[in-house]
Amino acid sequence: MSTTHLIISRPWEKDLSFNSNLDEKYANRVQEIAEKELKEDEKTREQCLAHLREWISQNRDIDNCILDDSFLLRFLRSKKYSLHMAQQMLLKYLNLRKCFNHIFYGLDYMDEKFMRLLHVGYIFPSPFVDKYGRRVVITTPKKFDTSIYTSTDMARAHMLTYETLVDDEDTQILGVTHVGDLAGASPSLITMWSVTEFATLLKWSEQSFPMRHKEIHLIHMPTMYKYVYDFAASRVTQKIRDRAKLHDTMEQLHQTLDPSLLPSEYGGIMSSKEMAELWIKELANKRERLLSFDKMNLLSDRGIIRRRSKINEADSLNGSFRRLDVD
Repeated sequence: MSTTHLIISRPWEKDLSFNSNLDEKYANRVQEIAEKELKEDEKTREQCLAHLREWISQNRDIDNCILDDSFLLRFLRSKKYSLHMAQQMLLKYLNLRKCFNHIFYGLDYMDEKFMRLLHVGYIFPSPFVDKYGRRVVITTPKKFDTSIYTSTDMARAHMLTYETLVDDEDTQILGVTHVGDLAGASPSLITMWSVTEFATLLKWSEQSFPMRHKEIHLIHMPTMYKYVYDFAASRVTQKIRDRAKLHDTMEQLHQTLDPSLLPSEYGGIMSSKEMAELWIKELANKRERLLSFDKMNLLSDRGIIRRRSKINEADSLNGSFRRLDVD
């Protein structure tokens, strides 16, 4: 069984207290992973940052782009320091924000709907890291009340979570693990989405949002959700499909993922309420940072290179998931 630790202390050792030696070991481990998986070293990092800043400053289509290291490294690390690919991802990211501004703008955790979703525990990362040092994002769809919230509220809750997490440089390097418990999820969660928006968000977000999705664990999937899962799988890359695992029982999940990472309701050592409260404190620290992203703008998408493929068919879909048999 893997060891698990509070993200605040950053260790890989079986000791939840913070000390400089453990923190140094964590930093060294992160650096090793950056070098091995992302081909990152100090010289490469500094050279690519300088080139990316120069390119942004000369690009007339980009307005008010954030230029600090942490923001730009999102894209360089996501594309393993391929400068051209990082440039394209940055353009696509800004275009994604612009095209779906109702989802990406004004991500303020103090918004009433956000706060209610946070308190009920719909989505939050565990305060513990797994054996790879990754944050584990826990989503519980049954806690999303469709009589109160919309598909836009759902998407914004996820983007608030992901934008906050990926602003951490360790997360940029190590990636994220996802756990979704679909037990008791209502069919109305499916039918509230239009097929077009759902498919486009899936495709564009994978191409445009700089987050490394390393593991995706889904448990207790009702038969009606299998249709949506298959649909979603057809709209993402093989790499993401390979990282998604379905589990029929909590015991099966525990064989793959240390239960102490999870809320006490799922066999862990801390309640989901306590985890959500810790997450709210993290969100408070990032509030002004996330709101500052709204100043960025893409004046034209002419610099984005588009490739035609089967996945582009998602853009032409119409209607909603109401046509599915979800009874």
